[in-house]
Amino acid sequence: MASPRLVLLVFLLLLVGCSARPLFPLPSRRNDRNRQPLQTFRPYNIAHRGSNGEIPEETTAAYMRAIEEGTDFIETDILASKDGVLICFHDVTLDDTTDIASHKEFSNRKRTYEVQGFNITGYFTVDFTLEELKSLRVKQRYAFRDQQYNGKFSIITFEEFISIALDAPRVVGIYPEIKNPVFINQHVSGKRFEDEFVETLKKYGYRGSYLSKQWLKQPAFIQSFAPTSLIHISNQTDLPKIFLIDDTKTPTQDTNQSFWEITSDEYLDYIKEYVVGIGPWKDTLVIASIYYIQTPTDLVARAHAHNLQVHPYTYRNENKFLHFNFSQDPYNEYDYWINKIGVDGLFTDFTGSLHQYQEWTSPFSSGEKDAYKLLDKIHAMITKFKHG
Repeated sequence: MASPRLVLLVFLLLLVGCSARPLFPLPSRRNDRNRQPLQTFRPYNIAHRGSNGEIPEETTAAYMRAIEEGTDFIETDILASKDGVLICFHDVTLDDTTDIASHKEFSNRKRTYEVQGFNITGYFTVDFTLEELKSLRVKQRYAFRDQQYNGKFSIITFEEFISIALDAPRVVGIYPEIKNPVFINQHVSGKRFEDEFVETLKKYGYRGSYLSKQWLKQPAFIQSFAPTSLIHISNQTDLPKIFLIDDTKTPTQDTNQSFWEITSDEYLDYIKEYVVGIGPWKDTLVIASIYYIQTPTDLVARAHAHNLQVHPYTYRNENKFLHFNFSQDPYNEYDYWINKIGVDGLFTDFTGSLHQYQEWTSPFSSGEKDAYKLLDKIHAMITKFKHG
């Protein structure tokens, strides 16, 4: 005979099944109104250029894989083509992550431009139309990662990227970067790059301040290394913005400010009027020496004191990226940064690893345990009434 607890569980599930919304809906049963919401009770899992530890970066497949693996946000870098179309691509040059070298029809397109104070030679996105860019195929950036997907995927547009998030079976946020805005505005004529960027977000319904009802429906963070870009768009959208911070030797690309200036208390107090957080390179938060991390700096604590979130980049599983303190174990690294340093989000190349760690340590489906606790209480009450 079935136990009273099992009978109660079946009864309650039948009740829930007759209601408007299932308790634990299957992905195939969800629609726009009852998709699983974005989790906000633990640090955000940010898929850095998609799940690019497995699949070439900034591709449809990389983003879809990240969604399958449980990411909260899919992150992308936005550049522009010669004809002004916004694309998802990290480098201003095509050389390292596409098969441009094999396209003889483009052999005369190599140029030398100044980018952030340095002369760079290569094939630049701004010298190709979208149609031409679509003819290229993307490849894995790092030789030590899986090469089997090289040549299988094309460059995608910002709008295509947004569609991937909106079509997800649960609520998945986007985390686009206004990439190299000074360079893009110099070489692509027409509407200002930042304005086109915001208009695209508005076109697809992205709006609302952090944690507002509208934001939770379609979550988005806007990020940039260029503070003037973030300030420029502050009057155009109330979407939350993240100020990215490079290493200690790299000045800001638009204002030529040093790392020490933009991480001072005075500057944090100033920039918090425009952003909800900062995105520093993780090795500037905890300095490394001879492959061992040292004493943490106070930047996370000071940012939190200014009510700013901290979303460091980039977490990678390979041994060459893991400091010896973590014994080549990415889960030890996640534990350190989440529980010791106290960051609010993590940019990772391996979404699945971070998701697994967080599900083990702070599972999203905690409501399931609460349901069983409630069943136990109901069973106890019925038993007491029956035998009273």
